[in-house]
Amino acid sequence: MLVRRAVLAGLMAGAAAPLWAEAPARVPRPPRRPEPGEDRTIGRLIEGAKLSGALAYVVADRATGRVLAAKDANLPLPPASVAKTVTALYALDHLGPEFRFATRLMRRGAVVDGRLEGDLYLVGGGDPNLDTDALGDLAATLAATGLRAVTGQFIACDGALPSLARIAADQPDHLGYNPAISGLNLNYNRVHFEWTPAGQGWQLALDARGARFVPKVSGVQVDLAAREVPVFTYQASDPVERWTVAEAALGKGGSRWLPLRRPTAHVAEVFATLAAAHGLALPPAQIIRHPPMDAVEIVAHRGDALPKVLSDMLRFSTNLTAEAVGLTASGAGSLLGSATAMSDWARRRFGITGRFVDHSGLGAQSTVTAEDLLHLMLRAGEARHGSELPALMRDRGLVDAEGKEQKSSPVRIRAKSGTLNFVSNLAGYITAPDAELAFAIIAADPARRAALPMDQREEPKGGQGWTRRARGLHQDMIRRWANTHLPG
Repeated sequence: MLVRRAVLAGLMAGAAAPLWAEAPARVPRPPRRPEPGEDRTIGRLIEGAKLSGALAYVVADRATGRVLAAKDANLPLPPASVAKTVTALYALDHLGPEFRFATRLMRRGAVVDGRLEGDLYLVGGGDPNLDTDALGDLAATLAATGLRAVTGQFIACDGALPSLARIAADQPDHLGYNPAISGLNLNYNRVHFEWTPAGQGWQLALDARGARFVPKVSGVQVDLAAREVPVFTYQASDPVERWTVAEAALGKGGSRWLPLRRPTAHVAEVFATLAAAHGLALPPAQIIRHPPMDAVEIVAHRGDALPKVLSDMLRFSTNLTAEAVGLTASGAGSLLGSATAMSDWARRRFGITGRFVDHSGLGAQSTVTAEDLLHLMLRAGEARHGSELPALMRDRGLVDAEGKEQKSSPVRIRAKSGTLNFVSNLAGYITAPDAELAFAIIAADPARRAALPMDQREEPKGGQGWTRRARGLHQDMIRRWANTHLPG
């Protein structure tokens, strides 16, 4: 009845107008009709965020799978680091929760009176979380066996994973979250660079620091350059990785982590330095892929069980961890081949149509839909160990307008975020007093991201504001769904 009255009122108003009245110079566009199940209140929140690009979302009752609200849920967009949720399930399914990465010291030859009459091998197992302190403890454990000299060669073996200079080619060289991949990794394949004023100049230092050990390195070097831009340049020249830094950009001093492109040689150098502190002098390392079949293990460092590795990966969004566990799970000889294997597995296991080019979400060519991510969240329990996914995610409350977590919030969120330039995603689970929901939100402007020149991709103009508004929108949407999870 209300609709009919409104139509009649419109017709009567139109009849009262003179037939020769001029047509309007500009015809307003009719408002876009919402999709079935689209939440109108969410639509107003999206408009208020003023994000360029696309915004796709879907939210469902976790118990029944019934979709409660959705928009553009089948639109393929970059997953960013939300791809790590797929990687976590893939690794658990293929490796099992008892899996641990191992870094081993092996020998070929006999040990006589503390002398190894042969070669010493440092054999990587692909451990992405190996740090300087763990490597120092490994050197101490070796020294505790009584070994004091090696008559043969010191050899580093990195064949557990493919050797790749970087994860994604479309990132600036100096970004620490895009390091090399190797069967021997250290400190997420980064080197610590520090600069301090010294008289009229600067003191530059590079080291492989941990909490307890801070060994200096010589296989990576950095020099000052009299320029303003680019801030960093990189060149690999045997046997050294060389950086230059623009003197005009140094400010009053500071530090940052620079990515390694040849991590195997770096790990070998750092280990030799740590071993020397225990009285074991080693010759310069040779690098091969695998130790000989008759090599014998002396000591080993074994990392955390896989669930802890994956939990840390999801919390801190470490790209190297994602690539290492994904490559180990697939056994593929290339990153694209490994990601393709994961894509095929996800399609068979969860019905996901997404395409992945890596395991971290850093590559620009990966795409996924909000519906794909929702299927993953809802059906994770069908994977052999997939029911652990919510437990692997960090439990948090809602955040306030300043981005601070409201620890007493009755609404709890277990979710994985994903951020690239002009991409901000969130997918996971919402627990409210009267609702248990699964959701996925993808905000992305791929065209704007792709148009950025290489020298602007670390901090693009407008990027921080775009991301801040997107994250605020995520929280507003979750509040809406937690308060009333029916379409408005």
